Amino acid sequence: MKNPSRREFLSRVGQGMLIASLGSALAEDLGISTAIANEGSARLIFGDSERLVSLLQETPIEKLQPLLAQKLKRGDVNLRQLVQAASLANARTFGGEDYIGMHTLMALKPAWLMSQQLPAERQALVILKVLYRNTDQIHAKGGRANERLRPVSSSQIPSGESTAQLLRSAVHGGRANEAEQIFAAISNRSSEDAFNELMYVVEDGVDVHRIVFAHRSWDMLDLTGMENAQTLLRQSLRYCLKNEKWTSSRHSKPRTLLPKLLDQYALLSRPPAGSRDGDEAWVDMMSKTIFEATAEQAAEAVAAALKEGMSPKTIGEAISLAANQLVLRDAGRTEKMVRPGKPVGST
Repeated sequence: MKNPSRREFLSRVGQGMLIASLGSALAEDLGISTAIANEGSARLIFGDSERLVSLLQETPIEKLQPLLAQKLKRGDVNLRQLVQAASLANARTFGGEDYIGMHTLMALKPAWLMSQQLPAERQALVILKVLYRNTDQIHAKGGRANERLRPVSSSQIPSGESTAQLLRSAVHGGRANEAEQIFAAISNRSSEDAFNELMYVVEDGVDVHRIVFAHRSWDMLDLTGMENAQTLLRQSLRYCLKNEKWTSSRHSKPRTLLPKLLDQYALLSRPPAGSRDGDEAWVDMMSKTIFEATAEQAAEAVAAALKEGMSPKTIGEAISLAANQLVLRDAGRTEKMVRPGKPVGST
């Protein structure tokens, strides 16, 4: 780029100040370029998607739906692009550290799949609902000024070291910066390595969100592109770091019991998946065992079934039925558990 004249320089400075005060999405609506605002900033930037990501992140909530409806009608954007941009805006703002934000991100892919089952004229409805929730929560948590994900550099991994073990050790020790830098180094190898080695952390706890959030984030990549794998999966890593503090007392028993069962039933020396499918009677028996047993007894029953060569699919059916029994018997919230929108008795 040629050196700017004094007038061009002052014009750019003025635009930068205006963009800072308005927000890049509104500045875009006014026809002011956001390129200068992004140069040299310590902020995650999403290339060609950035303008739409910022639009979803910064638009006043009362203007969001009419604006998106207009853009869809004109053909400026399509639903796939909106879902992609919403997931990136969500990740940059919350970084896996906001409960509502996490559930909103996990709703995006199901919303997309549901939209594909609807008539063309109704497909936008289910997605616009989730986008509204997404932007509303972004504003509630401080928006652009309070973004959680920033660029992170990768660490130098000593030769011969297991990056998966190093990552898990950093999470156990609550060393967030170290964990993020190790994960960046893993992500630089491949997106598949990032997911597979993240599983060493994710599967190291029994909190359901550890499992669901990681898999939903990975599942979003067919819409967002593999180039955003590190950004989306970082959310899961950061959730695990926080979860380590919240439920550290609950982690110790599974971390002792499960390795013991792997050794006791020689599961690591066998093929990873059995092929025997149980009949209805077997699934019913297994589901009752899991439902009525203690956590330790249920884990051992599953380990024994795996050793016998039962397929994970069949065992999964039994677990699902047992979980369904729990839901059907849930007495609902007590008075001490009441929250806005969640009254006594709600499940």
